[in-house]
Parts: sequence; C-alpha cells; structure tokens
Amino acid sequence: QTNVDDLIIEDNVIKGVRSNGTEYFANKVILAPGREGQKQFIEMTKTHNIKAKFSYIDVGVRVETTYEVMKEVTDINYDPKIHIFTDTYGDFVRVFCTNPRGYVVKENYNGFIGVNGHALHDKKSANTNFAFLVRIKLTEPLENTFEYGRSIAQLATTIGGGNPVLQTLGDLKKGRRSTLARVKKSFVIPTLKDVTYGDIAMALPSRVMKNILEGLQQLDLLIPGIYSDNTLLYAPEIKYYSMRCDINEHFMSSVNGLYVAGDGVGLSRDIINSACTGVLAAKGILKGAKLRKWV
Repeated sequence: QTNVDDLIIEDNVIKGVRSNGTEYFANKVILAPGREGQKQFIEMTKTHNIKAKFSYIDVGVRVETTYEVMKEVTDINYDPKIHIFTDTYGDFVRVFCTNPRGYVVKENYNGFIGVNGHALHDKKSANTNFAFLVRIKLTEPLENTFEYGRSIAQLATTIGGGNPVLQTLGDLKKGRRSTLARVKKSFVIPTLKDVTYGDIAMALPSRVMKNILEGLQQLDLLIPGIYSDNTLLYAPEIKYYSMRCDINEHFMSSVNGLYVAGDGVGLSRDIINSACTGVLAAKGILKGAKLRKWV
C-alpha cells in the first residue's frame, strides 16, 4: 500500500527507489507495475534510458449473446481463442476472455471507463460474453500505442457520459444509436445495467468498426447467431500492453540490477503468464546472488 515515485539509478546501475520522500536502497529491484502502472513505466524508460519499445494494443468491444448461441462451442472449449483476419484491411481480430453464463462488468482505468467480463462459480446468467478485439500496431512517427489507446478511452468515456456505451448489432448495422426501448426488444437481456445506450461508432475509429463488423460476419460461419441483430456490443474494451522492456535471459533490464515482470512492462498478456514472469525474475536474481546453504 505504498506508492513508489521513482527509481534511483546511477551510471546505469540500480541503487533503490524513492517513495513519499524516502529513499530505500537495494542492489536488486523487481519492477512489476501492472497495467495500472504502465504510464509510469513509460515515463521511467524516458527518464532513466531503460531500453524498451512500444508494443501493440487491442481495441474493440465486449460481445454478449445468449448462452444457447455459443453452447456448442463453449461446452467443448470453455474459453475458445479464435483468430480472424478481416477482408478489407487484413487486420488481426480475436475472440478473448469468453465467459459462459457470465456477466459484463464496468472497469475504471486511470479515470477512463471500459468494460470487461467475468463468470461466477455460484451465480449464473442466461448469457455468454467475450472480448472481440482488433490489434493495432503503430509505426513512425507515432508509435505510442498507450497514448493512442488512452485517447480512444477518453473519447468513449465522453460519449458515454462516464458509462460504457451499449448498442445492439442491429442498430450498428443500420447506422443508428440504440435506445432503451429498442434494446428491450432484443432477446438478449444485458447483464450490465449501468450503461449509456448509444452508438459505439461515435467512440471507436472507423477502421476498428469495419474490422469488428467483418470479423463478426466471419465468426458467424463458425458460431451461427453471433451476427444476429439481437447481439449486444459494449464499448470500449481496450487491452493495453504498454512498452515491452528489453531483458536478458534472467529477466534483467538494460539497467544493471533492475529486473522486470508482468503486464505493466509488456512481458505478459494474462494473469498466469504474468505470475510466471515474476517467478522467472526471482530466479534471475537468485542466479546472480550468493546463496547461503541451509542445512
């Protein structure tokens, strides 16, 4: 429960950290800021010349349909990972984080509103939801995918008045915003109520919207009913992957003694792999330390 304000680095060697006006010294430090600390990590790479490069981000929507529509797939594979390349742009779109009989939830990252999904062990809904994400990789001169994602989140937060934007796929196809009355006519009952009924095309870039529509059409060939007018779309869902920190085989950064781990430094994409990078960073520290042999 203590904020770390900055690193103490001299001659490219870690010396410790600064926190609330106090300095703590150490010759080995693990930097694992998590997704909440991605912006701070980016600032640290600039301040201390920590070698890193911008990665991609995933921008899209949370799709919600009835459990029956996806039952044939999710009964075989609870959390299917489906990869699609769209026709117009050839962009990569993926199905991620599927929650059979789950719930759509609102998230708040750094003051911006987004959506996610989860499933509960002892409480089930009549729906299934999943993230449908378009991969975006920027090149020179604009490479800061983190700030690009934040700008989308800021616009979506503005459009939604502080709530996620909900639209039926049918309304999106017709180019009109959704209303409460029209959503009530859908046979998919939203599991997230704290929303703004509107037009997600006002919040997401046109290329992303084109990819989402084409991707859902392709997905409908595998899962009939996904491209139905009744399908619900919540926006935005954004997966930030920050900058990817350069590391050696021991998970040490370009700064001597500074080890890194987790999503916040771009080394993982999920909880399990994030935990694994923490273990590998710890092992890296142990390889460089003189261990006392305990009897």
